[in-house]
Order: sequence, then C-alpha cells, then structure tokens
Amino acid sequence: MKRLAVYCGSATGADPAFADMARSLGGVMVERGIELVYGGGKLGLMGVIADSVLAAGGIAHGVIPRALVDKEVAHRGLTSLVTVETMHERKAAFTEMSDAFICLPGGIGTLDELFEAWTWNALGYHAKPFGLLDVHGFWRGLDLFMDHVSESGFLSPARREQLILAHSPGEAIDRLDEAARTATQGMVW
Repeated sequence: MKRLAVYCGSATGADPAFADMARSLGGVMVERGIELVYGGGKLGLMGVIADSVLAAGGIAHGVIPRALVDKEVAHRGLTSLVTVETMHERKAAFTEMSDAFICLPGGIGTLDELFEAWTWNALGYHAKPFGLLDVHGFWRGLDLFMDHVSESGFLSPARREQLILAHSPGEAIDRLDEAARTATQGMVW
C-alpha cells in the first residue's frame, strides 16, 4: 500500500483519544512509507492526522471542494492540495489516488465517504479494501448494525466481511494490506 485515504471528522470530538489515534495512525503511516490522502482541512481530526504525517516527514495529499475551502479552513501546508467542485469529485479523487480506505471517528460526511467506497466496491468500480479504526468502541454500534443488515438479508455474508474493524493503526494497515492482496473484482452478493 502506497497511499491510504483516511476519512475522519472536521471536529476532534469529545474524547481526546480520537485525536491521539489520529496522531498514532499518522505516525505509523509515515513509518511504513504510506502517503496520506484525506479531506484537505486543517481543523478537527483531519488537521490532526495531516499535521502528524507532515511533522514525521511524510507526504499528505488533500482533496477539498471549493465550497469547503473556507468552511473547513483548507490546510495550506500539505504536500499537495487539490480543489474540486463537488463532494462527488472529492470521493472520486480519493478512490483514484488511494490504495485503501480507513475511517477514524467522524460524522455523516465520514459515513457518506465510507458507504460510497463500499458501494463502489460492490458495483465493481474498484477492488480496494476499506475499514474502521475503532477508538473506545466508537464504531461498535455501526459494526453491530451491519451484522443486523446482513442477518436481515440485505447484505451477503461475503460483502459484510469486507468491512474491516481494527483497534490499532498497525492492525488496520496490516488487515488492509492483506485484503488488498486477496481482493478480486466482481460481485460477491
């Protein structure tokens, strides 16, 4: 894996452990020579992970819609910052630029990005792995809900197994690497 898309909040959230995990993930990425692709903001967890990657000597690529440049306060110290017109173009750029996707805690934007990456995978647009980096059980409810969706017959067991849940940056990267090596194009409904 050369580039990892990290989806996360434009806020830091209520638990300081969220920012600690973002810093830790950034450090592990740089140690392993993995470049960051993310939303391009300097606020919240987005800013924390970008700053940690840059402080450790790594490479950070941001992709931000023009309408959010001021709202999310675009990070001007990145290796590269791409401004696009729409959120759809942002997510397409994440997919094009990255080898895998991981979610730190975040809100509806983070969920939107995750589910679009998963949907595009299901439709065969890409075969890149994706997952959740859990911090103090933040993703536990979503993980259980996806079990419920599968058990209710709306998500095949094979498709359900694609969503990786990891509890440390090293575990997340290892599991994404393994999934990328075994990924194949095609439907697994």
